[in-house]
Amino acid sequence: MSKSIKTKSFGYPKIGENRELKQALDSYWAKKISKEVFIKQVESINYTRMKKQKDFGIDSISSNDFSLYDFILDLSTMFGIIPQRFSDLSDDFDLYFSMARGNKQSAASEMTKWFDTNYHYIVPEIEGKLKIIKNRPLESYKWAKETLKIETVPNIIGPFTFIKLAKGYPRKDFAKLLFEVSNLYNEILKELEENKVKTIQIDEPALVLDLEDKEIDYLIKCYNIIKKNLKHLDIHVQTYYESLSYYHDIVSRLPVNGLGLDFTINNENLKNVKKYGFPKNKKLIAGVVSGRDIWKVNYEETTELIEELINITGQTDLIISNSCPLFHLPISTEKEKDNLQPELIKLLSFADQRLDELNTLKAIINKGNAIPYQNIKSIQKNFENKKVLKETSKIQENDIGRLARFAYRSQKQQERLNLPLFPTTTIGSYPQTTEIRKIRANYKKGLISKTDYDIFIKNKIKEVIELQESIGLDVLVHGEFERSDMVEYFGQKLDGFAFTKNGWVQSYGSRCVRPPIIYGDVFRSKKMTVDEVVYAQSLTEKTVKGMITGPVTILNWSFFRKDISKKEIAFQIALALKEEVLDLESSGIKIIQIDEAAFREGLPLKKAKQKDYLDWAIKAFKITNEDVQAETQIHTHMCYSEFNEIIASIYAMDSDVISIEASRSKGEIIESFEQLNYTHGIGLGVYDIHSPRIPSIEEIETIIERSIKVIDKKLFWINPDCGLKTRGYDETIKALENMVTAAKKARKNYKKLTVQ
Repeated sequence: MSKSIKTKSFGYPKIGENRELKQALDSYWAKKISKEVFIKQVESINYTRMKKQKDFGIDSISSNDFSLYDFILDLSTMFGIIPQRFSDLSDDFDLYFSMARGNKQSAASEMTKWFDTNYHYIVPEIEGKLKIIKNRPLESYKWAKETLKIETVPNIIGPFTFIKLAKGYPRKDFAKLLFEVSNLYNEILKELEENKVKTIQIDEPALVLDLEDKEIDYLIKCYNIIKKNLKHLDIHVQTYYESLSYYHDIVSRLPVNGLGLDFTINNENLKNVKKYGFPKNKKLIAGVVSGRDIWKVNYEETTELIEELINITGQTDLIISNSCPLFHLPISTEKEKDNLQPELIKLLSFADQRLDELNTLKAIINKGNAIPYQNIKSIQKNFENKKVLKETSKIQENDIGRLARFAYRSQKQQERLNLPLFPTTTIGSYPQTTEIRKIRANYKKGLISKTDYDIFIKNKIKEVIELQESIGLDVLVHGEFERSDMVEYFGQKLDGFAFTKNGWVQSYGSRCVRPPIIYGDVFRSKKMTVDEVVYAQSLTEKTVKGMITGPVTILNWSFFRKDISKKEIAFQIALALKEEVLDLESSGIKIIQIDEAAFREGLPLKKAKQKDYLDWAIKAFKITNEDVQAETQIHTHMCYSEFNEIIASIYAMDSDVISIEASRSKGEIIESFEQLNYTHGIGLGVYDIHSPRIPSIEEIETIIERSIKVIDKKLFWINPDCGLKTRGYDETIKALENMVTAAKKARKNYKKLTVQ
C-alpha cells in the first residue's frame, strides 16, 4: 500500500536562538529602543523561526504561534477583554504590557501555570461584552505569505479552552459565554476563508481534562457555531498534554476536518483508536515526537506506531507532528556538542532535532529508508549508580514524616525563635544585578579566582543582611547571589545532572530558564548551601533561613529521565537534600525553607491519576526533613498555580509554615482556607514581584485583613509572593518597606493578641 504521510510542526520556540526576544523586550521596557525598532527586532525573530521550519522541509508550518509576551494575552486583547483599570490606556503596546506586568497605577492581571507545564499565562478577566479588535491569525498568515512566500496554517487557542481558563464570570454562564465567543471565532474563520486560507489549527488542550457530559454537548454546539457558513476552510482541532477525554463522543461528533492526538504522553490515545477506530471523514494528526521531553525518539518503536495507526485508520496520508507545542524545548543541541558528554548528546533531541526526526520518520514510511541504529538502553545503563539504587530501595514509605506533631513543634519553635505577631520575611532571592551576573559568568569562565569570587559573594551577603535589618524584616535570607537559578544551582551541586549552555526555555514573557537534565541516578557528594547561610547567620542576631529547592520542584523543572519512574527520581533527590538539611541544622540554622514552587504543576491533568502523584510527592518532601528536631522550623513555598483542590495535600506535607502566592489572584486562595481548618503557619504573598509596580501600604493591608479573617492570626506570616531576583533594588526596598509598615500596623491593631 503506497503511503504519503505529511509532516507538521507547531509552537516552535519564540525566544530566538540566543534569547533575542528577552533582549528586545528588556530594551523596549527600559526605553532604550523605540517601538519601531522593537517591532523590527521581533519580526526578525519570527522570520528566523519560520524560515528554519521551511528549510527543514516541514510540509505544514504554523503561523500565529509567535507572541510578544503570552498567547492567551494575545487572545484577550484580540477580543477586547480589557480590565476596567486599564481602560484609560490608548497605546496598544502600553495596554498589552500593562496587563502583563502592571503599571504605576494598576496591578497586573493574574498569572498562572499553563496546564501541567512551567509556562505561565495571563488569565483573561472577562468583565463586559466580547468583540473582535483585530484578526491576529489573519494578520500572521498574511505576513508569512508576504515575507516568506509560504502557505501556513494559522493557529489559535480554541474557544472551549479559552473560556474554561478565563475568570471574571459566573461559572453558570459558561455555556452562554462559550457560544458568544464561538460566534466571534466564526467571524474570524470566515475572514480567513475569504483570504483563501486552506486550513486552521484550533488548539483545545482543555479536551484532555475531566469533562462533564453537558460540556461535551456545549463543545459540539460551539463548533457547529464556529463552522457555520464555512465552505472550504478545513478546521483541525489539536489536543495535547494528555489523552483525549470522551474519545468516542468527540471524534465521532465534533464537526471538524481533523483531530490531533498526543501519542507520546502515554498509550491511552492509541488504546482508544484501537477500540473505537477513527472516522474516515477526519484527518488524524498524530503527535509522534514529544514536544515536552528532550529524549531522542525511538525510531523503531515510533515507526511501528505510525504503521499501526495507518493500518487501523486506513489513512495512508496520515499527518505526523510534534505531540504538543515545541516551545517547551530548547532550540537546538548543536551548541551543546562541546559542552555535554558525547554519550548524552546521542540521547538528546531539542526543537530542531524534532523537526529532523519528523523528516526521518516520513522518509522511513514513504520511501522505505532504513531505520537508524540506536543504542539507547545500553547508554542509559552506563549512567546507573548501584549505591543510590540500594539506598532508595530501603525507604519505608509507611514511616516517612516527623515524629512530633505540629502543636508541640510550634510551641518549641516559638520559644526558640521569639518571633513577633505577623512575622515578616522574604522568599529567598534578592535582585540579581548586572554586576552579580557578570562576576558569576567571569568566575565560570575562569577569569577570576575562587577566592575573589567567594569574597565578592560574601560582600553581597553582608550588604543584603544589613539591608534587611534596616528595613525591619524579622526573618532574614542570605540573598542567593551565588545562584543563577533555584533548580539549576542544586542540579550543579548534585550528581546525575547535566547542564546546557544555551538550552533556554520560555517560562513567561521575557523570563527564560535552562532546565537541568536528569540523566543518571542522583546523589550528593558535598555540601551545597551551608557555607553561605552560616556566614549570613554570623552577621546578625536575627534568624537567617536556610534555602533549599525541594525534590518535587527540582524534578518538575528539569528534563527528567524516562527509564525509571518520576517517583524513584523524586526519592533519590529527596535523600540527597535530606543530607543537606541535616547539615544546615547541625550548623545552627533554625529555619530551613524547602521550596516546592512546582508541587502543583506536576499534578496529573486527569483526576484518576492525581492520588498516586500526590502520595509520592508528599512523601518526597517529608523525606527531606523527617529527621530534624522539633525546634527546627521547616518552611515551604508555592506560587502561581491553582491550589484550591489540593489544599488538603499541601496540609499533609506537614511543613511548619507555607508561603503561597495571593497577590495577582486577589487573595482567592484564601477561600481554600475557609473550607479547611489549616492549623499550620501560613505566609500569603501580599504583593506581586513579577510586576515592577510598587504596592501601596493600603493594598497590602487589604490582603492581610481579608486573610486573617479565616487564618489564625498567631500563625500568619507576611511576605512577598516569590523571590526578588528579577526586580531592581529601588522598587524592592520601597515595596518591602511598605510591607513591613503594613505588618507593624496590623500588629498595632491586634496588640492584645500574643503569640503563645
